[in-house]
Amino acid sequence: MSCLQTIADYGLRSIGIGERLLPRSDFTLCQQVTLIGSGMIWNVYFGVVALCAGFFLATLLALGRTARPAILRKPAEWFVFLFRGSPLFIQFFFAYFAFLALKGRYAFFDPFTSAWAGALLVLFCNTAAYSGEIFYGALRSIPRGDLEAAEAYGLTGWKKFRRITFPTMLRLAWPAYINEAIFLFHATTLVFLSGFPAWQQRGDALYYAKYFADKTFNPFVPYPILAGFFILLTLCVIGIMGAMNRRLNRHLPQERRQALRLRPNFLR
Repeated sequence: MSCLQTIADYGLRSIGIGERLLPRSDFTLCQQVTLIGSGMIWNVYFGVVALCAGFFLATLLALGRTARPAILRKPAEWFVFLFRGSPLFIQFFFAYFAFLALKGRYAFFDPFTSAWAGALLVLFCNTAAYSGEIFYGALRSIPRGDLEAAEAYGLTGWKKFRRITFPTMLRLAWPAYINEAIFLFHATTLVFLSGFPAWQQRGDALYYAKYFADKTFNPFVPYPILAGFFILLTLCVIGIMGAMNRRLNRHLPQERRQALRLRPNFLR
């Protein structure tokens, strides 16, 4: 079987397109690269959807934490404390068994026992909590003079938030937010290790890497391939969000533009 035929057969297997059965023996390098790359579709899905949806919740959490009424501030603080104070791995297990228990009573929770919905919800809440804390710090760092100047020009309420507060918050928070985005994509590998099952052997990249490592008794081929895919994914995230960072700072002089400083989180 040629490499092109292997790509055609297994390139989209993780989403149910192509060969149903996995190769059992005589594994080629092309098969391993193709199937692990196929599993990356799920990792990208988890990361992109959780990041995009979590961005809006993170903004609401940051605004909630700055609100004066306790009825708005306290729920935001508790949410951030809960998801930042507990390990992501434990959140996966707790959510899976909670959804499993609720599934017996309410049919609504049936999809959440699958990784595509349940694990995604956990990642969404987790990244929203961390991003909300980043945005909250940025809100508190907005120069008071900028807000006073906006009020002097007659900008108040929603107009001041849309034109001054929100753009400035993003500009200040974006370098740290890029690090959170990179960690989120790396954290998607935990989905396979959680209780959420891989339906019909259609798992993420780590699922296929472990499959080949178990079958060949040689982890030094599939796992470096997996690491290579995530390095490429990280470079894509840096490139896309770096371009957005330049867009946010386009109005500043060159010497005042905030350079990206990536600080990976080794512990979570």
